[in-house]
Amino acid sequence: MRIRECREEDVALLDEHMPSPGAACDHASRFVRHLGGGSTLLVAWRGELPVGSCEIRWEGCRAPEVRAVHPECSEISGLGLWPEALRSQRVGTALIHAAERLVLGRGRVSVGLGVEKNNPRTQDLYKRLGYRPSTPYLDCGSYEDSAGLIHRVADACTFMVKDLDPAGPVQVP
Repeated sequence: MRIRECREEDVALLDEHMPSPGAACDHASRFVRHLGGGSTLLVAWRGELPVGSCEIRWEGCRAPEVRAVHPECSEISGLGLWPEALRSQRVGTALIHAAERLVLGRGRVSVGLGVEKNNPRTQDLYKRLGYRPSTPYLDCGSYEDSAGLIHRVADACTFMVKDLDPAGPVQVP
């Protein structure tokens, strides 16, 4: 497996092999933010197929209640793996560690990520990786279904934070 920043030609492959609900988290929107410098979009590859991705939002979580508590904290957002059979095979961990290295490379000393409150398996993974629960918030967004209907969602989440040690190496999976 290799992890690298997304390229323009990768977006079509991501759309084909990794479904993404919602306009704010679709691959094209994330790539536009990546090109604009507001984020970095990472893609994990097995052979010639994308199997995971995440976005580092340099300005942090868009939820105002999180920004108030963590104004200087970048966010790892939109972590996804596909197919789901890849869970528990360290793909997500590898993406998180790659993101942490980039955050440290920018001179930042903390990073966070959101997790739905009803997702204890993912919460446990993040805790094992050194993240601690910090701030509850609602992750609000919308998506368009195959019939063209817009659905608005508000997921109860917890923002989890990790302090990065600039003197120590970030684990390599």
